[in-house]
Amino acid sequence: MNAPAKGFFIFGCLNAALAIALGAAGAHALKAQLAATDPGGWFATAVQYHQIHSLGLILLSLAMNALPASRWFAWSGWLMVLGMALFCGGLYALSLAGVRFVSGGIPAGGLAFIFAWLLLAVGGLRLPGRQP
Repeated sequence: MNAPAKGFFIFGCLNAALAIALGAAGAHALKAQLAATDPGGWFATAVQYHQIHSLGLILLSLAMNALPASRWFAWSGWLMVLGMALFCGGLYALSLAGVRFVSGGIPAGGLAFIFAWLLLAVGGLRLPGRQP
């Protein structure tokens, strides 16, 4: 596995584990706190997107390893990482600590997620076709 693909694979796996742990904490240990500080359900949304994009990074890394090198795939991975930090991290901070200064990064993180998936599609479209 090439270095970028390996990095995205490991990061995706570690973040999948973290998302599951945070989801369990939110359902059990943090339940009372979140009832008071998270009326909008931001924590649950953060966990959901964290899980989806952790799996997205794992799938991306497998594609990067199996398919020809693509800068589109690499940029897609970095945007998923950025989206996790801004969108998920911002929602976690907002729901747990009421930190409002990060709220501007949340939409930027959402856009990073959207562009990550679009760049992954562009990378797929730019792959050479199969020759008979």
